[in-house]
Amino acid sequence: MAWSRRGFLRQSGITLAATALAIDKHLVLHGEPLQRSAGLQLFAVADELQKDFDGTLQRVHAIGYKEVEMAGFFGKKPTEIKTSLDNAGLHCASVHIFDPGPATDTMDYAVAIGAKYVITALYLLKREPDDNAYITMVKRLTLDDYKAMAEQCNRLGEQAKSRGLQFGYHNENVEFRPLRGGTGYDELLLSTDPELVKLELDCGWMAAAGQNPAAYITKYPDRYRLLHIKDFKYRAKPSYGGWPGESPEPTELGRGHIDYKPIFDAAKKSGVEWYYVEQEAPFTDMPVMEALKVDYEYVHKLL
Repeated sequence: MAWSRRGFLRQSGITLAATALAIDKHLVLHGEPLQRSAGLQLFAVADELQKDFDGTLQRVHAIGYKEVEMAGFFGKKPTEIKTSLDNAGLHCASVHIFDPGPATDTMDYAVAIGAKYVITALYLLKREPDDNAYITMVKRLTLDDYKAMAEQCNRLGEQAKSRGLQFGYHNENVEFRPLRGGTGYDELLLSTDPELVKLELDCGWMAAAGQNPAAYITKYPDRYRLLHIKDFKYRAKPSYGGWPGESPEPTELGRGHIDYKPIFDAAKKSGVEWYYVEQEAPFTDMPVMEALKVDYEYVHKLL
């Protein structure tokens, strides 16, 4: 928007400042963690987006979400994505990279839609022909494998930086499987360049592996920039995989065993900027949109 008159500009500045204060006051009074609107990782509604992209985004906004994180582009061009997000009243600050091969293509896409972060995870690993082969490979990961992944993250971090983006790594639970000499996650954390590689902490997967998200945020406050918020039903022993027999049972926020208050208390003192609800499938107790409404209400009321 362009302003041509000094008086109008001054008045607009006053109005915008007042609006910003009102928004901040609203967020504080209504318990929005980090004084930011709740976000949603769109992977949770991938099936719905395939059927009705624009309608699903509008339903996401109607629940109350204002921020989203992309997980795939559904065959759409950046301009189409940006238009759909704008029309739905949604903002996208983060995009996931699913394949390290054309990673720079995804980075360019992220720039085009105005995102700041590009995130990857175990997608850095070599693709296997089927799920069983992939699971076998993941179970055999060593610290040397994680060191190699850290080097790859640093290279991708350089590529992201050259485009004005920030690269980040998203954990699952397998990275916390005890290995001789430590864990894969700690190896990744310590072997990546702190400036080139920030971290998106999936609090649910970390907690499922028996680790404490608040403790990690407190210990490394400058590494964490984004959070994934999810819950699982109680499991007596740690889980180190997302496959049958090892994966915990997902549920709506507040209906599992993870207490997010200390996590957000730690996040407020750190460099965390964004947080995204990402309930794992299957949605067994209610349809996905109802579940995401329960999730939103939990986060919205969290003090």
